[in-house]
Amino acid sequence: MNADIDGAMNLGLGIDTGGTYTDAAILTIDNGGRVLSKAKALTTRGDLAEGIGNAIERLDHSLFPNIRLLAVSSTLATNSVVEGKGCRVGLIVAGHDVESRIPVDESVRIRGGHNLQGNMVEALDLNAAREFILKVSGKVDAFAVSSYLSVRNPEHEVALKQLIQSLTSCPVVCGHELSSALGFNERTITAVLNARLIPVIADLIASIKRVQERLGINAPLMIVKGDGSLMDESVAKERPVETIISGPAASIIGAKALTKLDDAIIVDVGGTTTDIGILRGGRPRLDPEGAVLGGWRTRVKAVDVFTSGIGGDSRIVILGGKVHLSALRVIPLCIASSSYPGLLSKLQSLKGSRARWVPAYMDPDSVPQPTEFFVFCKNVSGTDVGPETERILDIVKAEPRSLYEIAEIMRVHPLSLNLRKLEAMGSVLRIGLTPTDILHAEGSYVEYDAEASKIGVEFLAANAEMEVPEFIQVAKTAVIEKITMEVLKKLIHEEVGEAKMCDVATSLVDNMVRGTGRKDFACKLELNKPIIGIGAPVGAYLPGVAEKFHTELVLPEHSEIGNAAGAVSGNVMESLEMLIKPNRGLGTMDNPPCILYWMQEKKEFETLEEALSYARTEGARLVREKAIAAGADTVEILVDNHRKEAKLDKGWGGNVLIEINLTVTAVGKPRLFFEASS
Repeated sequence: MNADIDGAMNLGLGIDTGGTYTDAAILTIDNGGRVLSKAKALTTRGDLAEGIGNAIERLDHSLFPNIRLLAVSSTLATNSVVEGKGCRVGLIVAGHDVESRIPVDESVRIRGGHNLQGNMVEALDLNAAREFILKVSGKVDAFAVSSYLSVRNPEHEVALKQLIQSLTSCPVVCGHELSSALGFNERTITAVLNARLIPVIADLIASIKRVQERLGINAPLMIVKGDGSLMDESVAKERPVETIISGPAASIIGAKALTKLDDAIIVDVGGTTTDIGILRGGRPRLDPEGAVLGGWRTRVKAVDVFTSGIGGDSRIVILGGKVHLSALRVIPLCIASSSYPGLLSKLQSLKGSRARWVPAYMDPDSVPQPTEFFVFCKNVSGTDVGPETERILDIVKAEPRSLYEIAEIMRVHPLSLNLRKLEAMGSVLRIGLTPTDILHAEGSYVEYDAEASKIGVEFLAANAEMEVPEFIQVAKTAVIEKITMEVLKKLIHEEVGEAKMCDVATSLVDNMVRGTGRKDFACKLELNKPIIGIGAPVGAYLPGVAEKFHTELVLPEHSEIGNAAGAVSGNVMESLEMLIKPNRGLGTMDNPPCILYWMQEKKEFETLEEALSYARTEGARLVREKAIAAGADTVEILVDNHRKEAKLDKGWGGNVLIEINLTVTAVGKPRLFFEASS
């Protein structure tokens, strides 16, 4: 045990699995969230638990007996949706058609559904549902159920769920259980994605539990949700779709925890992407329409972040003597050289040579570079790649090979090979020069083999006809300008929404960010909030970004593990929405008869007073139960009451009540683990 650590102190272990690195940190729970131990390991995409285990292994093991809570934010759900992974899903929709591209294996539309008043439009066709369930038995692993306007009356979805459970042992997900917002397609998508992710999250949780057992960490496992709150592993298995975008959410919560600031722009520069979010009043802004994932709009409540394809692993390309940044993710030379011993000698053989000529009009993503190499990643099942591709895969299985080496072995022209397709399929990975290598060559951030980075920088600098210091500065400036532009896009979107920039606006933005067109005037940016930097390389880039915005930069201590700190700093939070509408034509009454619509039922009341009392009592009961099930200890209930009225002309009396929207929320600190006293 560390000498300065009280043996009775309660500690939390936070873990974040990013696209490149897995971060781990042990923090105090009772004493201001002090970071006591931290570590990084490379994310192992094939098995995330391996990278998680590697990161935990590097922490101070003497602190493990005091860990009372383990919280994980993960890219797994997000990546699984984007990559089309998950189990086979059978979808039953009642009363309405859905988009044909919804990712299901079997589907059927049957009669049923309700209207906006919660009244049944058609009787539910249980016979058709039974026939479908029996037909697809053995062909699907889970069911999703979505009935039209079930948020106004869930009785048809409840009946279908009961029928499926009576006929199969498959898990069943209903749309009304995940969202009370209108939007049939979005709610259906949410239910389908949740069903697909059930075994994915279950496998991750089982793997982490094995790591816990192996390392003797006896603590409850919590998963970070997309809104930054926490939920118990058992709830995560039922509602895995709510874990999408948990990494950016943990970043924002971590920024607040490490700085104690309530209002700021958070810029999290990772290996794969840069995430930009806004903290207002101590809370992350949530996307009011629900998170967009894999091109689908869902009804999942998640932080409203802007993700840009610029990070430590972004590809740096020389074309026409200029430095280009690509959104393509590659393995940095410094990391690859640490993993593939023969790579350094291949790079050393390039000294004094020149890159082959390529047309200046060529797409930067397609430009071959001698400093880039390809390695085998995996065989993609169900894909007929053909004999030429098979041979390429065999060549790169042996060792990292450049495009020119592959072409020479195959006796073809290098530009005739389409390795971008293999990259997109995930069959091969590319090694190349990145911003991470720039920092290694500069010496400002050295974690891996800096020699490989220096050789790559020297070669490309010579081919760009630059000195090495100039090349490094140009590359860093390109990263700074790219991040500045992405932050500006996020802020403009916050103000005006989705809008195209005209030529004048583009000129002004370029003037502000890149300093172009300063012959007669100069534009300056000024933020009204500080920037908080999260991530290992932020010290190299964000001072330049903050300077362009004329604002304060806050780089908290331990910013490199900010996401891990955020994972263990969140609260448990469960909420539900309830709608009360007066009976038609009676909204002018002081206490009219009303109808309550919520996820449990549609219920009629003689008076508004009775409806409000019932809604507050039952809503509080349910969210308290859900919060405790999600791992909360003590719970506080918050009720937000939004009354919507229509104004009448003078002389016609008071206003007309249209509806009342209640949001009932339960908030609590996560329950900690304590061994029973002997």
